[in-house]
Amino acid sequence: MGILITKKILQSILLPRKKEAHKGDFGHALLVAGSEGMMGSAVLASKACLRSGVGLLTSHAPSCGVKILQISIPEAIVSIDLHPTCFSGISNSEKYTSIAIGPGISTNEMAQNAFFDLLQKYKSRFIIDADALNCLSLHPEWLKFIPANSLLTPHPKEFERLVGKWNSDEEKIQKLKHLCNEYSIYVLLKSSNTTLCSPNGDLFINTTGNPGLAKGGSGDVLTGMLLAFFSQGYSTKDAAILAVFLHGLAADLAVVEKTEYGLLASDLIEFIPKAFKVIQ
Repeated sequence: MGILITKKILQSILLPRKKEAHKGDFGHALLVAGSEGMMGSAVLASKACLRSGVGLLTSHAPSCGVKILQISIPEAIVSIDLHPTCFSGISNSEKYTSIAIGPGISTNEMAQNAFFDLLQKYKSRFIIDADALNCLSLHPEWLKFIPANSLLTPHPKEFERLVGKWNSDEEKIQKLKHLCNEYSIYVLLKSSNTTLCSPNGDLFINTTGNPGLAKGGSGDVLTGMLLAFFSQGYSTKDAAILAVFLHGLAADLAVVEKTEYGLLASDLIEFIPKAFKVIQ
């Protein structure tokens, strides 16, 4: 079955903050997200990352999205891509504590090549989501370049593109465990019972969330939260457990006011601080 993720587990993981702490203690995250027409993904993930405790955030985006980011998220540093409309590459990636890539970057040839180049240069763990996952599914041979302990965050269709179809839940879980074991990575398989799988096959099943999350942008918020916990130095397992539980809890708190029909991904971000209060 797997281990259920509960409030008690989170309370044993979440670290208190020292009074003398400064922003350098909580990491410098890099988010690679957005392209022409898809800058909302970058905005949502950036805001969620900042609401989840990161020290510094740099959001890398094409020049078409710079004004959007700087107006929407004054707390973020903006790194401007050389290409006006999509991701074409980034220099000095090694200076960042952690990197998340994928939301809204597109899967055109330029973005694919830039993602592959980043895989070659950055040797620490990644968070790989959305379009970056779809780039991987187009080039499965790239999986071997993913650093150990990285985290992939597919929804079922993205997972199917990576591993192929399955005929039962049991077969799906076997494919999940095989992928994690073969490449020494973690996979957070998103669904109504989002499941985290570790390289050794351990399963952790989330217990928060509701159908209000079944809306575009919810995954971008989760990616931003994951990036924040990675940057703060949590292990991949602990970062994923914290992020997925708090993400679902924020939705559970939000639907009291917004309803499952009316919940927006941007609403989740405003309820992240309230979710922290519940578990502290």
